[in-house]
Amino acid sequence: MEKVTRVFYISAIVAILFIIWGVIPKDVLPNGNLDDVTSTIQTFLVDKFGWFYLLSTTAFLIFAIYLIFSKYGNIKLGKPGDKPEYSYLSWFAMLFSAGMGIGLVFWGAAEPLSHFHNPPFGEAGTNDTAKVAMRYSFFHWGLHPWAVYATIALALAYFKFRKQAPGVVSAILQPVLGDRVKGPLGTLIDFIVVFATVFGVATSLGFGAIQISGGLSYVFGLDKTTTLQFVIIGIVTVLYLISAMTGLNKGIKYLSNANIFLAIALMIFLLFAGPTNFIMNFFTTTFGSYVQNLPGMSFRMTPFEQENTWIKDWTIFYWAWWIAWAPFVGTFIARVSRGRTIREFVLGVLLVPTIFGALWFSVFGGSAINLEFFQGADISQLLNNPDYGEEVILFAVLDHFPLGTFMSILAILLISTFFITSADSATFVLGMQTTGGSLYPPNLVKLIWGLIQSGAAAILLWQGGLNALQTASIIVAFPFAIIMILIVFSLIKSFKEEAKQFDLKRKK
Repeated sequence: MEKVTRVFYISAIVAILFIIWGVIPKDVLPNGNLDDVTSTIQTFLVDKFGWFYLLSTTAFLIFAIYLIFSKYGNIKLGKPGDKPEYSYLSWFAMLFSAGMGIGLVFWGAAEPLSHFHNPPFGEAGTNDTAKVAMRYSFFHWGLHPWAVYATIALALAYFKFRKQAPGVVSAILQPVLGDRVKGPLGTLIDFIVVFATVFGVATSLGFGAIQISGGLSYVFGLDKTTTLQFVIIGIVTVLYLISAMTGLNKGIKYLSNANIFLAIALMIFLLFAGPTNFIMNFFTTTFGSYVQNLPGMSFRMTPFEQENTWIKDWTIFYWAWWIAWAPFVGTFIARVSRGRTIREFVLGVLLVPTIFGALWFSVFGGSAINLEFFQGADISQLLNNPDYGEEVILFAVLDHFPLGTFMSILAILLISTFFITSADSATFVLGMQTTGGSLYPPNLVKLIWGLIQSGAAAILLWQGGLNALQTASIIVAFPFAIIMILIVFSLIKSFKEEAKQFDLKRKK
């Protein structure tokens, strides 16, 4: 059995302490409960360092684009003779399922509709605002988040498969930090990675249970109770632990492929059942507008609009969320990318999910906006309905089209399979990060992390502390953004060293 590291014990203890802190009632700790403390820290970071999140995320995109055109693009993530382990379809399916598949299902209709009625600028509900709403949805789920994932995934794959370094984040900083990564500093870095992963995925499990219960409530009239959400978490936990125990080449691979087929089937069905011409026109014009406005959106802050919190509530929140998720998604993408060249890797990770995500938002968000703009449907009133919220917008949209109930059932199934793949990918990543980077972490370690994740989700769902948990994981994005900047320097230094050695060999 692979040896568990001290990161495992420290992370597990801190995770359990955080869960205990989260369930202490507010009247026991009136000013020191988890929700209040994390909200205060997060507000401070967003207010004072929003510009830092914006600049660093854009810098990662510039770095990724530079790699595509640089002389380093032909370097292989592995030994010279290594071939990719997975076909393109399986590779795209796995990186997409781990990355943000569930988020697209949750926000595909809700986010464009929300921006349509509460835009970043301009008057709500106009045709110009509809275009801006869709463009910002593309922006939040497009090149920037995938550049964050690509940066850390590339570094992990390069150092693990080409340099035979341990598959942990601290090991990839050796070129800039030296042997200090083998001491307390390295432990701290790996702890930050595990903390962000545990609480990021636990939050998603909780919100996933909320959306599945919302769907069952909207479609079948079931009461949306905490008990129902507990049952959903319990079923999903059993399924993802079974999947995680079967290993990467069986459970996760097959489920990821199933996810993609289900997602494409649902998208194509709505594309042709819905306003097809409008959707494709909307996609085409918005994609052009997204590319055209990308530099301006990448650096947009509102220094003269102190009361306008839209950028903080959406863009900066998303950038922090993607950075917090980067250790988990990056580790998983790295694990399934051995044998690809840097150019092939970056192009695949940046372009394919961005284009698929843009199509997804155009189909679901476009259908929602079309219903409101041209047909007078008032789906957006559900956004402010205390009994429903964002989690039922998808089902409300599907309800307006032929076979709406069938599509809603398909959507609930898709949400479930996306959650299973996200959660079992996370147990795999946590196993890797707490056993010194083992490519085959022991089942017992994966089981422990799986139970901690689900336990955190269930307990904090019961206590209403899921938002506190989400905020806690996002706070970790601040130190991790600094770690990622160091990763960029570490990669550049290693690439230059490799290029120098290659030139010396060629001269001989």
